[in-house]
Amino acid sequence: MSVCSRREANLRKKNTNILNEVLFLPEAVYTITDKMPLIVKDYSWEQTDKVLFITVPLKGVKASKVDIFSSEEYLKISYPPYLFECFLYAPVRDTDSVAQVGNGAVIFKLLKQDADKWPQLQSDIIGDKEAMKMKREESFAKAEERAKVEKKMKDEVKRENEQYALKEIMKAEEAERARVEEAKESERRKATEELENWKEEQRQAAELKASIFEENAEGAPRRQVGKIEVSFTERAFPTPERESCRPLEDEAEARRIVELEDENLTEEERNPVWLRDKGNEFFKAGNFEAAVNVYTHAIRLSPILYSCYSNRAACHLKMRNFFKSIEDSSKALELLVPAVQQNADSRLKCHVRRGTSFCELEMYVEGLLDYEAAVKIDPNNEQLKADAENIRHIIQTET
Repeated sequence: MSVCSRREANLRKKNTNILNEVLFLPEAVYTITDKMPLIVKDYSWEQTDKVLFITVPLKGVKASKVDIFSSEEYLKISYPPYLFECFLYAPVRDTDSVAQVGNGAVIFKLLKQDADKWPQLQSDIIGDKEAMKMKREESFAKAEERAKVEKKMKDEVKRENEQYALKEIMKAEEAERARVEEAKESERRKATEELENWKEEQRQAAELKASIFEENAEGAPRRQVGKIEVSFTERAFPTPERESCRPLEDEAEARRIVELEDENLTEEERNPVWLRDKGNEFFKAGNFEAAVNVYTHAIRLSPILYSCYSNRAACHLKMRNFFKSIEDSSKALELLVPAVQQNADSRLKCHVRRGTSFCELEMYVEGLLDYEAAVKIDPNNEQLKADAENIRHIIQTET
């Protein structure tokens, strides 16, 4: 066999053994060997007494795929399939150092902890796998601890900011609440002043009216007080039914109605029910004064028509004539007897109108009595219950 033939046989045998070893390797080892990264060694570095510059080429890898890790004594750049590791000769100030990615390279600008020039870039542990492993783990542990501290500080700052924002919101809400309360108090004072002014005007008007009558009375001569004796013929026979007092009363009522009649009035205008309906139309149109006049004329024609008193009370309430509203409501309630289911709605309206008038005059106790009477008539009316509760609250607050 020639020399060439023997070389070929030995080489074929050697390749066969290597192939057999590879085929029988564990799957994990084969995978790691197949994806082993390429260590980057063509980097460059420069230094001054205080600053260290390291330039690592990216070899065509996109900047978005570059993963950088740095600590005080260890640098790592992973951009598959390349890997760059650097165990620094001396520690640097990692928090003040920067790394810029661009123009096909990663440039580290590291600030040294001790101002001095290094004799070399890499530490003396290069080649000692166990020391390198320990340095990696130590760097990763420090980085993880620092990340936890930074996260804790960020969470603390975030919590403080949230608390500050919450306090500011509460202050704003408190200021808005105070503004609303001030506005309510201002409106309350304004309404009280208006009511007091109205009371004073009413009092002055009453005094003026009284003074006018007094002046007229003083100016006119007074009649002499005397006694007149009248003698009647004694009735020696019983008074028949046709001459009793009741027919006389009916005759007086008929005479009064005749006196109210006017030849210019139509037949409808002499009808109290028609006048009541006409007054209702004026009320719906907002012409309360005309409605009061019509109701008054209807009452003159028929004093027992309780609906006219009740409706006139509503008109006076609209015109803020609260005393007259109370008077008409009371008169209507006197006519609404007995208290039966058929007149329950009318009695309820009278109580509510009179109670509202009392409250407008700040006579809250009397107003509460009317509202409670209205609630007894209609126990399912939630609005009446709420109004009665509000009046009760005002009374308790004032006391």
